Amino acid sequence: MEARGDLCSMLPYLPVVLRGGALFWPPQAQEALKALALGPDVSRVSSGDVLADALTDLRLALSLDPLPRRAAEGLALFFDDLLSRAQARDWFDHVLPSLARLLLRLPALFEDHYRSAGDQARGLRILGSQDAGLVLLSQELAAALLACALFCLFPTADRTEARLPVINFDSLFAALCYNSRQNQEQKVRCIVHYFDRVTASTPTGSVSFERKVLPRRPLSDGIAYPDMDAWTKSGVPLCTFRVFSSGFIEDEEQEALEVDFANRYLGGGALSRGCVQEEIRFMINPELIVGMLFMASMEDNEAIEIVGSERFSQYMGYGSSFRFTGDYLDNKPIDTMGRRKTRIVAIDALDCPTKLQFESSGLLREVNKAFCGFLDQSNHQFYVRLFQDLVTKDNCPSVFPDECIGVSTGNWGCGAFGGDPEIKSMIQWIAASQARRSFVNYYTFESESLKRLEEVTQWILRHKWTVGELWHMLVEYSSQRLRGETSEGFLGWLLPKDIPNGDVDYMCE
Repeated sequence: MEARGDLCSMLPYLPVVLRGGALFWPPQAQEALKALALGPDVSRVSSGDVLADALTDLRLALSLDPLPRRAAEGLALFFDDLLSRAQARDWFDHVLPSLARLLLRLPALFEDHYRSAGDQARGLRILGSQDAGLVLLSQELAAALLACALFCLFPTADRTEARLPVINFDSLFAALCYNSRQNQEQKVRCIVHYFDRVTASTPTGSVSFERKVLPRRPLSDGIAYPDMDAWTKSGVPLCTFRVFSSGFIEDEEQEALEVDFANRYLGGGALSRGCVQEEIRFMINPELIVGMLFMASMEDNEAIEIVGSERFSQYMGYGSSFRFTGDYLDNKPIDTMGRRKTRIVAIDALDCPTKLQFESSGLLREVNKAFCGFLDQSNHQFYVRLFQDLVTKDNCPSVFPDECIGVSTGNWGCGAFGGDPEIKSMIQWIAASQARRSFVNYYTFESESLKRLEEVTQWILRHKWTVGELWHMLVEYSSQRLRGETSEGFLGWLLPKDIPNGDVDYMCE
């Protein structure tokens, strides 16, 4: 085990120790977990207040600081005041001891994981900046890692320097004390429900986490970061584009990459006070949180794809109105790697871009960010051919086996990040088409600025535009916006009401 580079990269960030070729809990921590595993009659942990004390003892046994005071108050508030007596009794009598038993098995789960990972290609490791690769975890190991996060047992001293997101749940519970809105309580209810489920029945599937990189410089065997000229010259046809004014990305019925409107730090404010698109997805699919343990923040040419996370919760609302509404049974089919066919791709948009989103550098950054998220990392040579000058809409190479997998998305980077929905919808369409995805299903969330989106996209498809032609028009529009020659939105500018059936040659002059 000592010779494994993947394990060695993780050890500073794990609560277990490696000794004599095996992983162990430190003795005091193991004894504390054994007491918790025997239930409240032995551990005396039957309330949130006492649980906070027990977690502080566990942290001290791992040479960590005591549990922060606000986190302790949040635990007491949730388990002693916000949960019903019956729910709290079940938690302390059954769920908490089961989680302690799961944690006692963590060293063995790690050893099984690294043994099955073989040549380290899929072993748990830190995936830092520009380090393309994949980690494949069992759902059981994911549950154990999330139990570590709940108990706040991960060392955090070196995480900031390594550009890793927060991972312990102390801030999640602490925010209950600061946040009078009910959405913070509802986020915790989603997490608690997840632990209710996995302790009642251990999940048996797998989840993969892939860091995708679009290299800045050309490589001998793959595609590099496309420039403005490459996008303009693309002869790839635009894929099918469907518009939905209602519905949600996570309810997508077709097989698709489901876009996470991400923060560059995976998960964003999921473990603090955030409660918008990314954070909600991480609450209803808690296995996504595991990626926050080992995925460093994304740079402009990177994306993160997570396949196989199970959904456990129903919900309603958004932001301050978010509410946990009950159990969700995820019936997605399973692939050959044991993963649910739920593909979530995290791409972070420019934050408050204002004029930058109309500049060439901003347009290029966003289209390449989306393209990195949508491409199939194993088929770089395929994409090299797509950017060659000889490719046209008539002789475009046939697509790879993932051709039936589309993109399910919406107003990426347009809420708190302040992006232009009309620009972002076109950028995602361009990127998905160049990645040879078969369709884009676009959920507008009833955005007023996108009321003509279906009309415009269908007009473009009828005229059989290519990626390069749409990109050219987007660049031209953006130049006019910067020069102050138009203040119209892109959709109205491209297809004025008085030219409902305009000529494509006229529009491209």
